[in-house]
Amino acid sequence: MTNKERYTEWAEQQDFLPIFMMPWWMDAVCAGKQWDVILVENDGQIMGALPYLLRKRAWYKYVIMPQETQIGGIWVTPEVTGDKWRTAEVCRQIKEQLDTMGLAYYYQQYAPGSLCVEPMQGLGFKTRERVTYRVEDLSDLDALIDSFSKNKKRQLQKALSLHAERTMDVEDFYKFHTHCLEGRKRKCMYSREFLLVLERKARRRGQCEILSICNADGVPYAAAFLVWDKHFMYYLIPAYDPAFGDSGASALLVLEAIKLAREKHVRFDFEGSIDKGIANHYKQFGSTPTKYYSVEKYYKPLFRVAIWFQKIREWLMY
Repeated sequence: MTNKERYTEWAEQQDFLPIFMMPWWMDAVCAGKQWDVILVENDGQIMGALPYLLRKRAWYKYVIMPQETQIGGIWVTPEVTGDKWRTAEVCRQIKEQLDTMGLAYYYQQYAPGSLCVEPMQGLGFKTRERVTYRVEDLSDLDALIDSFSKNKKRQLQKALSLHAERTMDVEDFYKFHTHCLEGRKRKCMYSREFLLVLERKARRRGQCEILSICNADGVPYAAAFLVWDKHFMYYLIPAYDPAFGDSGASALLVLEAIKLAREKHVRFDFEGSIDKGIANHYKQFGSTPTKYYSVEKYYKPLFRVAIWFQKIREWLMY
């Protein structure tokens, strides 16, 4: 049995494994690419796992996060999590296996609260703090809305003539998102085919929904592609038409997404943002900043130069 086959069986039994690390998710977001998993076992029992996307460019091999995937890295079982020494040992064994892969670069984002970040730092990996925004308590919707900023409450008042729908199909969502980005002179970072595969696999498992905010004529002003696991709903891909930026649709979209999370009995995760404007938008919904960390290592210094030139090239083309 391969590592992926072992991991697939094991993952289905893990109540706390995030959706982004599930084998079916990796199949979807890595379609047409190569993903695999490193396992650490003891007496035939999996103690830790690191699913990863392996990419190749020229003579370089590197591990990076798949598209639309917030969380990756090392996941250890609850028995290991309670023991710092065993957690560190799992990290050491995974690091040794990474070292044999001939990588030029490694980059993954570890789950909030992961105890594997510090051991990986001690093993020579660079860590960087990131922030997502979460709404942990959805039990009292009125109290939650009361915690929204004055600005968001005003936006919700503007949106009284709008309504939420769950009827937008994935093709229309992709067209709408592309249209919204074009209005800001930006390009969509994922392909139509990527979204179709992801939506089909998530819909089959009952773990996604497309939510839209429309006017009385059914014209969409905002929409979001939402996914969830047993603990969190993720605001994966939001889209706002800039032509209706003053309608309050963006605030109503968030509120309706939170209502859906309440229906599913899960908490709400905005999925973070390094964009200050977007982060400020998320802060105003009674959310709590939650730290998580990226973990990276340049195995070959020349790869850093190659990445730098690639970024310059993309900036010039854009």
